Amino acid sequence: MLRDTWVLFRHGVRTTLRQKVGIVFGAVQPLLFLVLFGPLFTTIGTWETLVPGLIIQLGLMSMGLAGFGVVFERSSGVLERLRVTPVSRLALLLGRVLNNAVTLIIQTALLLAAAYALGLRAPAAGVLAGFVLVLVLGVSLAALSYAVALTIDQNLFAPVMSTAVIPLVLLSGSFLPMSMAPGWLDALSHLSPFRYPLEALRELFHGHYANGTVALGVAVTVVFAAVSLTVGTRVFNRENA
Repeated sequence: MLRDTWVLFRHGVRTTLRQKVGIVFGAVQPLLFLVLFGPLFTTIGTWETLVPGLIIQLGLMSMGLAGFGVVFERSSGVLERLRVTPVSRLALLLGRVLNNAVTLIIQTALLLAAAYALGLRAPAAGVLAGFVLVLVLGVSLAALSYAVALTIDQNLFAPVMSTAVIPLVLLSGSFLPMSMAPGWLDALSHLSPFRYPLEALRELFHGHYANGTVALGVAVTVVFAAVSLTVGTRVFNRENA
């Protein structure tokens, strides 16, 4: 399985790196918020508060729509041809998810480079720890996105995921901390699993490492990863049996 995963991952990365414009374009929206909204936000907050929110937004938008690849492969017959090969079904999922992780790493690095140029001063240790947290979250979300893409009608994937992702971005507190929201909206946002890693990320970017917020964010991310990867694996195995 490891060999199959590596072969599929390597092929996916080569294809992805040939589409440099697509990688950059995927990070355009958070970059625009950073450049156009950032200077306004810093009159009431800090870059260390805004940038983690934009990173979570990037992860949700990029990884949440990762299933588009499977939608295309289903419609073009590529997935059907893969079913008759001896390739491990789990490798088919892991190869894709790890390729998505590379894309997220590159896009996040671009966003962080622009943020540091504008005034972000987060400590290196906090940024590195946050990078790992976001990577686990992104991989998990990509696996869940593939599961959705294989489960519903391919024509419904785009509207369903777009409708789901946008409220999750807003409820996570990507633009403003949800503690600033009205009580009912703050309470509603606690239902989003992305609020907790975002709050942990903000703590890490402020140089706070060992507190309850970080611990809760890590715990929620680990649970979300376990559930998402389990669901993704089961759906992929079933649909490609």
